[in-house]
Amino acid sequence: MKNISILGSTGSIGIQALQVADSLRDQLKVVGLAAKSNVSLLKEQIEKFKPHVVALEDEISAELLKNQIKIVEVLSGMDGVIKVATMPYTDLVLSAIVGIAGLIPTLEAIKAGKDIALANKESLVTAGSLVMKSMAEANVQIIPVDGEHGAIFQCLLADKRHENIRKLILTASGGPFRNRTINDLEHVSPEQALKHPNWKMGPRITIDSATLMNKGFEVIEARWLFNVDFSKIDVIIHWESIIHSMVEFIDGSILAQLSIPDMRLQIQSALTYPERRGSLISTLDLAKVGQLNFQSVDMEKFPCLKYAYEAGKIGGTLPAVLNSADEVAVGAFLNHKLGFMDISKIVKKTMEAHQVISDPSLADIMNADKWARDFTERIIKNGEL
Repeated sequence: MKNISILGSTGSIGIQALQVADSLRDQLKVVGLAAKSNVSLLKEQIEKFKPHVVALEDEISAELLKNQIKIVEVLSGMDGVIKVATMPYTDLVLSAIVGIAGLIPTLEAIKAGKDIALANKESLVTAGSLVMKSMAEANVQIIPVDGEHGAIFQCLLADKRHENIRKLILTASGGPFRNRTINDLEHVSPEQALKHPNWKMGPRITIDSATLMNKGFEVIEARWLFNVDFSKIDVIIHWESIIHSMVEFIDGSILAQLSIPDMRLQIQSALTYPERRGSLISTLDLAKVGQLNFQSVDMEKFPCLKYAYEAGKIGGTLPAVLNSADEVAVGAFLNHKLGFMDISKIVKKTMEAHQVISDPSLADIMNADKWARDFTERIIKNGEL
């Protein structure tokens, strides 16, 4: 039996993780849950899984929950989330809080000696060096939950020697606009951008998938997770999202991980690692799929991917700025305050204005995050594209 705590239990990944835990009750015990403010859903999760401790980051929401349920200890604020992440009897922490808010509880869980099933991109995008240093010092492991990194993780089980890796190949669906022209993209609406062809996800990640910024974040994550240079990380468009990623070795052989596109498989692989169990997803029928399609990425049409490579290569506080500027710009696009192609323009302008700190502390990263948000909000408000 493995005791797990889930940070971000009311989000998309958290909900699917609990579906996995429910199907494997003889293997996984949910001992802690943390969320932002969704009282009603967290209450349902408490009643079903009966964790030992829960937390709501929003203190008003935590007080509401305390008044509604008495069978579990209810904590509040970021301190409460950290307590859920660091409980002594937790074996594995699923880090699925959205945004840079997930960074500090992830770091605290690592320092407490917990293995991490990582679904929070921002932890490695904004503070990869700090996270990996803490992981080495605490002698814990990070098991990636993202489909692409989970695929590479599984492929590398066959051969982990870095000298044998020629290339990591991340696959991208291309989102809803892979066959649109640049001119077309100037006029797409938020409603169109939210119609992802293969996945059902939250609003920000869906837009990031449409701009390929999400793939850029994954490139930066891969650099830290697998300790490879950016020159060895490629992205290819793969329409069907059947191949989740690949590893090319120096002898020319390529290993790939395939399944139908269902995040529950990658979540389960992370939660049960190193064991495998029967899953909730359907078996992949390649004959029914018929064919798999690929195409190269047009960096001019999807400049966010280019900027992510640039930020990752420069490093320091710049990836945090990249993430924050994108988050604010995506929010403005969803609120019809920016055009789709303006997202990349805002990101570029914010990156160019930032004075990079090359070897940042956690405080430096958090300050860069705040600076980028303030700068981005100001130029959007003032129409300074």
